[in-house]
Amino acid sequence: MSDHHHSHQQEPAAGEEFWDARYSESDRIWSGKPNQVLVREASDLTPGRALDIGCGEGADAVWLARQGWQVTGTDISGVALERAERHAEEAKLADRTAWERHDLAESFPAGEFDLVSACFLHSYGDFPRERILRTAAAAVAPGGVLLIAGHAGGPSWDPDKHAEIDFPTPEQVLASLELPEGGWEVLLAEEHLQPMTGPDGRPGTRPDNALKVRRLR
Repeated sequence: MSDHHHSHQQEPAAGEEFWDARYSESDRIWSGKPNQVLVREASDLTPGRALDIGCGEGADAVWLARQGWQVTGTDISGVALERAERHAEEAKLADRTAWERHDLAESFPAGEFDLVSACFLHSYGDFPRERILRTAAAAVAPGGVLLIAGHAGGPSWDPDKHAEIDFPTPEQVLASLELPEGGWEVLLAEEHLQPMTGPDGRPGTRPDNALKVRRLR
């Protein structure tokens, strides 16, 4: 949920304690609104079972539940998950949502899902993002969809920010999934400029990308 920081020292990935402290810095870290790429790409899907990995405070999962999905949200932070559960209860969607704490480098929710969403699954330290996303692909049921959204570079007001970070293109993300040939259909692989507000309050943009693939069998 933050920028993936590659370190020459191969620092351990930021764990539960780090993210609990990060979420505890304020009453809310994120906007409370679902990611626009999820809204755009999931609105036309037939609701079924969904998995939101790196769900944070639950905005994406609650939006999916509101569309009729049965949603499991997972995050490393218990603080974030408590907020997500409260968000779902306030939206009267507790019966459509379940929350599981996982360090995705160590464990992963069980079962198969008609939609697996990984929006901005970035973390600090030696975070095995590619391996986690391969596990996410394996959790997609036949006919189901995997949606991955991520940053593609620094913001317009500081394009060299995080210059040491390798932000993969959608094609690189696709290649890293190592999907079996003929087993998946690529529905979307694009980069786009996402409007953002800069630290001085002025409008800006940040390049993001999205990959959407459907499992055929």
